[in-house]
Amino acid sequence: MNERRAFRELRVLMWVVIAIEVPVYLVWLVQVGYLTGQELPRGDIGRWAPPVLLPPAAVLFCVMAGWTWWLSVVAGTRSALRERWIVLSLVFVVAFSVFCGVASVDDPSLSVGLLSAAVTGLGMTGLFFIPAAASRELPDVIRRRSRRTSGEPS
Repeated sequence: MNERRAFRELRVLMWVVIAIEVPVYLVWLVQVGYLTGQELPRGDIGRWAPPVLLPPAAVLFCVMAGWTWWLSVVAGTRSALRERWIVLSLVFVVAFSVFCGVASVDDPSLSVGLLSAAVTGLGMTGLFFIPAAASRELPDVIRRRSRRTSGEPS
């Protein structure tokens, strides 16, 4: 019974972290994307591309990578996160998120870059762990992994 409660608490904690990180990241992406796009000339379609395309791309690529990783964890197989197309999609999201964060301010600095990287990292992590948090196999995977690590000699 205690173990069941611990798994429930872990799942609740994961969802609380996701519920905080993901909306902050997506609202931030829309805001910095909008500000970045406003630097382009009026009438240029690129003015609206960052705030309209970057948030859905971030959700799609991060959740897809998280789903791929989670399926390999559940199956106990080699992670497909080493696939070139998955890595490139995540690098794309990181690069454009940080770029928009830095380009959206009048006076870019190292602290703006670090803040952009932090918001990007937290948001992408939240998106990445949605499949694991939603999975019914989460307790089984944790039990299996803890048995494997406790069975190994120190």
